[in-house]
Amino acid sequence: MDKLGDLPRAGRREWLAMAILALPCLLYSMDLTVLNLAVPELAADLDPSPAQLLWMVDIYGFILAAALIPMGVFGDRIGRRRLLLWGAFAFGAASLIAAFSSSAPMMIAARALMGLAAAALAPSTLSMVSNLFPHPEDRSKAIGVWIASFSAGGAIGPLIGGLLLEYFWWGSVFLINLPVMALLLVCGPRLLPEARDISAPRPDMASAFGLLVAVLGLVYAIKKVATDGWSGEAGIALTLSIVAAVLFCRRQQRLAVPFLDLKMFASPRFSAALTINILGFFVAFGMFLLVALYLQFGIGLTQLQAGLAAAPSGIAFIVGALAAPAIAPRLGTAGLMAVGFLVAAGGFALAGAAASSGDLALMIGAYCMFSLGLAPVFTMTTDVIVGSVPSSHAGAAAGLSEASTELGGAFGIAVLGSLLTLVYRLALVDYPLLADMPMSAALGPDSSGAQLEAARHALGQAIEMAAYLCSAIAICGAALTLIIRNRDGLQTEMQGT
Repeated sequence: MDKLGDLPRAGRREWLAMAILALPCLLYSMDLTVLNLAVPELAADLDPSPAQLLWMVDIYGFILAAALIPMGVFGDRIGRRRLLLWGAFAFGAASLIAAFSSSAPMMIAARALMGLAAAALAPSTLSMVSNLFPHPEDRSKAIGVWIASFSAGGAIGPLIGGLLLEYFWWGSVFLINLPVMALLLVCGPRLLPEARDISAPRPDMASAFGLLVAVLGLVYAIKKVATDGWSGEAGIALTLSIVAAVLFCRRQQRLAVPFLDLKMFASPRFSAALTINILGFFVAFGMFLLVALYLQFGIGLTQLQAGLAAAPSGIAFIVGALAAPAIAPRLGTAGLMAVGFLVAAGGFALAGAAASSGDLALMIGAYCMFSLGLAPVFTMTTDVIVGSVPSSHAGAAAGLSEASTELGGAFGIAVLGSLLTLVYRLALVDYPLLADMPMSAALGPDSSGAQLEAARHALGQAIEMAAYLCSAIAICGAALTLIIRNRDGLQTEMQGT
């Protein structure tokens, strides 16, 4: 207790700085989805090939996921504020290029640069939280704000994107990034302190490249399997990822000062939090996608209507993230995560019932319920991950936290998406032609009559099955959290955060 009493508490300046840090987090999550709304107009204007159109949508997420850990390490070495400001400048410049792209290759290059810049923003903001808020109570509250800002971006992204596309051209969805990045560049140097590991050598670029290839290959393989099934291309990507990961680990053992200190994983507290984070985002990202599909194809809402229907879940997520630090002292960190998983399990079960009955109100309520439950899980795991490493490694820990989010989400989308496709096709066994059609065509505006009803019923069955699986996984997550807490004295470690 004396040790905690000696730590400074956050004041007005620190919380104002936190408000500035929340801004790029809003854009980070918005830009993961906002392009989807602009695809029809963008495709008509730039006339991309099918492969180019796919890369326009996917390359942002690919580069983002691959670069998160290297960028977190770079922040530790060159300065987290410096990396954040350079990332803000690059993100704004890339957004400007994207807004006025005149060809498909130009748009793909701009989106790739945006992904790289976003990878500099996310771990920098999280690592700076630990510098601004050294006291655990303040840090937990700040991480709740940090988590909530991502949810807010995801909730308002489709709404803002839909409104902009209703009245302006498709480039406007990128131009909204500019004033936020400008505000960060103006206020950041005045409010944000610089922090870095002054004793560390320059980053090892060979290690950074190897780590980037390892993560990029893994994410690409997962998404390739999710969309096209197992193929030689996915196998090559996975093999390349494994080889790069092995070479990376061997190189770290030879370096006097490793690029990424693998000893962090020896901490049960750190490794347990990463594992739980991956499991949580597995069910979260998978169900976010399936609910979006159900709202648009199962019920027939437009994209803007689906965004409005999903907005209450974003509010529930924000409430859960902000309330978590206040509840944690009563239940303990692991206890709160277990309760959050159980609440989410109930929400997933309700989502399954809503999918089978076609009840829109029940689906919205279920979406709110599992969002409310998962928010404390993510808030607490992030707090544990960042709080369990020395301040000199805060950037690397933040990068690993964000990378675990992306990998867990990619696995969730791949597994639940594959299950959805399998159950959907099995449910259409009496309609073989319909089962072979793309889901967007079978459930699109040109479909009608008995075939449309059959396809919607099949989709409802598929989402029901996936939702019940998520409910079972969430219950396992609660049990795993409690088992890990009580094993080898880990209860004290996790509750001491």
